[in-house]
Amino acid sequence: MDVVARSHARRDSLRQPPVPPGERASTADASSRPWLVASGLLVALVLAPIGGLVFYAAKGSGDLWPHLIGTILPTALWTTLLLLAGVGTLVAVVGVGTAWLVAMYRFPGRKLFEWALLLPLAVPTYIVAYAYLDVLHPIGPVQTALRALFGLERPGDLWFPEIRSLPGAILLLGFVLYPYVYLPARALFLMQSPALVEVARTLGAGRNRVFFKVALPLARPAVAVGTSLALMEALNDIGASEFLGVRTLTVAIYSTWVTRSSIEGAAQIALVMLAFVVMLVTLERTARRRQRFVGRASKTRPALPIGLTGGAGMLATLACALPIAVGFLVPAAYLVHHALIRLIENGLPDAFAGWVINTVTISAGATVACVTAGLVIAYTGRFARHRLAKPLVRLSGLGYAVPGTVLAAGMLMPFAAVDNAIADLWRAATGERIGLVLSSLGVVLVVGYVIRFLAVSSGGIEAGLTKIPPTLDMAARSLGARPGRTVASIHVPLLKPAIAASGLLVFVDCMKELPLTLMLRPFNFETLATTVYGEAARGTYEDAAIAALMIVVAGLAPVILLARSSFRDAPKGSQRERVAETPVERGVVVGV
Repeated sequence: MDVVARSHARRDSLRQPPVPPGERASTADASSRPWLVASGLLVALVLAPIGGLVFYAAKGSGDLWPHLIGTILPTALWTTLLLLAGVGTLVAVVGVGTAWLVAMYRFPGRKLFEWALLLPLAVPTYIVAYAYLDVLHPIGPVQTALRALFGLERPGDLWFPEIRSLPGAILLLGFVLYPYVYLPARALFLMQSPALVEVARTLGAGRNRVFFKVALPLARPAVAVGTSLALMEALNDIGASEFLGVRTLTVAIYSTWVTRSSIEGAAQIALVMLAFVVMLVTLERTARRRQRFVGRASKTRPALPIGLTGGAGMLATLACALPIAVGFLVPAAYLVHHALIRLIENGLPDAFAGWVINTVTISAGATVACVTAGLVIAYTGRFARHRLAKPLVRLSGLGYAVPGTVLAAGMLMPFAAVDNAIADLWRAATGERIGLVLSSLGVVLVVGYVIRFLAVSSGGIEAGLTKIPPTLDMAARSLGARPGRTVASIHVPLLKPAIAASGLLVFVDCMKELPLTLMLRPFNFETLATTVYGEAARGTYEDAAIAALMIVVAGLAPVILLARSSFRDAPKGSQRERVAETPVERGVVVGV
């Protein structure tokens, strides 16, 4: 009887008149409304720091701007421009050069270099600077060995390039950040049709001309995205720049806030820096929009690498080994050496357990919140049928383009207002003073992490969603399932790898993040990153070796994830369709 009743009900439903288009649109708008509201709240949270910056900048006295323009901004702005120009040039040359070598040539160590060239991503820039300051110190191992070699006794008798300089900062940052260019550039080189290269060679073009006239123009979008991402990381850096004596806009914001206790001045410098970031992003997007290069990936056969032997093969090996040695092997060996000495002589620091617990707790809380928010943003783009959906999704990633010092300066006003309101309500209700609850519990720091890395989680989840065909959604909707049930029953099981990968990336980014942690952490709250910064600022490098090594070991996890997803074995001919699947390769992580 139940079967008969269901068949009659289905027959009656088929006899119903079709739903008018207007009613279908209103139904779609109604189902999209929760996603739009949730995304709108997240975007408001992302934009709140900008409002805070404007508030504090306008609150500053009229004499502050002339002082900043006359003394601080010219030097900081010029230094920042030189730093970005040098780092951008170096990451583009090293990233593109190594990507072209491993993609198109066969030489000793090529298979190893394919994944090893990603290793510098595991080492934060401030740890690299901290390590090289000790390694290249006048009484460090390098200069001591050179003096012994040449028979010199006093440190002043040997001339050695000063690492605490702008060229030193450009060199170190460039050799750490080049993988942001290497990864997408390699993917684009592998996706290019080998017929283009073969035709150019049959027309008499040599290797250099093929590279500069054919391959490089087709890879420009990947190079532009990777370079812009590396520049954002260089602009966000505070530890390496301060350790190396380079006074950038980021360092100027931090010193104005902390040293001079002028949040108004820090906000005004932060607004200048924000305008600089907007200009940088606009230039990058304009340059990409004007390009009209089109390449088709070959699905029939991969390009055969050209064998390099003798001197050419050795030069290719050295060219790929040098950035790995500078960006990873030297600082990693330094950390392992001094960490072992510290463990043997003194054991673990007394406060080590507290550093680890603070780091893991705050990073885990931020990861859960960030992945949850990333799901909301990704599903807004998936389900919402409204003209505001795409702008909301794009604006949600704005925090990744804003340096941590700028975010921290802008977050102070809105969250201080909320904190004060909570304290006033509690005092009115109980008569007790509780202070700034959100700040003391680390909630403000967690929110800062969410704003900063929301583009990372939403981009990874969105990349996973693209692999779920819309036909599954249609089938679920035809069976009466609402979007919430579709997400829980179909999408989440299929998205577990993407969610796990996004969570891992966010967790490690939170562990390594220094500017936000320094400026928004609760009082007396030390993490692994702030411990490294504090010990390096005091010159006690060996005491921070264990904490720094733990950060590097944690940073290896996303590098391994990227290597496995990018370089795993695949059937012949499918390599080109697979190599651009990770968020970094596709530019999703840029979030701008």
